[in-house]
Amino acid sequence: MDKLLALRAFKEVAETGGFSKAARRLGVATSSLTRQLDALEASLGSALLTRTTRQVTLTDAGSAYLEHVSRVLSDLEEADGAVADTGTEAVGPLRVSMPVTFGRLCIGPHIARFLESHPRVSLEMVLSDEYVDLAADRIDVAVRIGPPEKQPNLIVKLLAVHHRYVVASHAYLQHHPLPVEPGALSQHECVLFAYRAGPQRWSFSSPGGVQGVEVNGRLSANNSDVLRDAVLGGLGVALLPQWLVEGDVVQGRLQRLFEDYDVNPLAQTISVHAAYLPNRRHSRKVQAMLEFLQRHVALPVGP
Repeated sequence: MDKLLALRAFKEVAETGGFSKAARRLGVATSSLTRQLDALEASLGSALLTRTTRQVTLTDAGSAYLEHVSRVLSDLEEADGAVADTGTEAVGPLRVSMPVTFGRLCIGPHIARFLESHPRVSLEMVLSDEYVDLAADRIDVAVRIGPPEKQPNLIVKLLAVHHRYVVASHAYLQHHPLPVEPGALSQHECVLFAYRAGPQRWSFSSPGGVQGVEVNGRLSANNSDVLRDAVLGGLGVALLPQWLVEGDVVQGRLQRLFEDYDVNPLAQTISVHAAYLPNRRHSRKVQAMLEFLQRHVALPVGP
């Protein structure tokens, strides 16, 4: 028995739920697949599959075994790819994680160009606002926004530093006095990113110094798209990333306030950086993605 072929056969049968489907996907005869599974079960001394005339299901032992087998086959595929990916051409599967809205607006429009430039790469974009574990989730590159955490097991590369805009819709400003200095925001309805519960302080920096202003509002959310929609709807004043609202300001849907100030919540700048594991350092596909991100992340994109 070829153990590797038997493991792949077992995984295909388990995932497709039948010998015929698995055989077609593997390009082998159903009888050959059946013999491989029989030999595998005999070598283990345990039934992995429950077979009826209508379906094939996993036994308890089969479910546990499938988890290990999937990991082994994935590791083997990754090892093959790592060897092939150290040459001059980017090769193999690439998993990249990034925040949802940022990925949709700033990266998504350029992905086709990246894949055209690297025809031997298959890309999986994992859009999530959660801080993913690169090792556990098998992420090759993670794009993160905000101050990079000091993690000795990660390599962090600064991609860009973006600005934040204080914006409001013209409809809102028609019914509320225009705030001419930052302190006036305490009298306005502000739309807040949900960094934490309760009032927030926005930090206004200028050549004359730094001023902190406490702001309040009835709406807070942990998604920038929701906040942008609320501001466009006339709900209040918001502090949002330049890459998110630049287009709205240019096209007149929103008005930028306090243009002479550098504004941030919690005295933090928006740094956009890429993180990857040290064992990806020599990966050509990782380097290709970093080069791609360096070109496009530095260019704010509005909707």
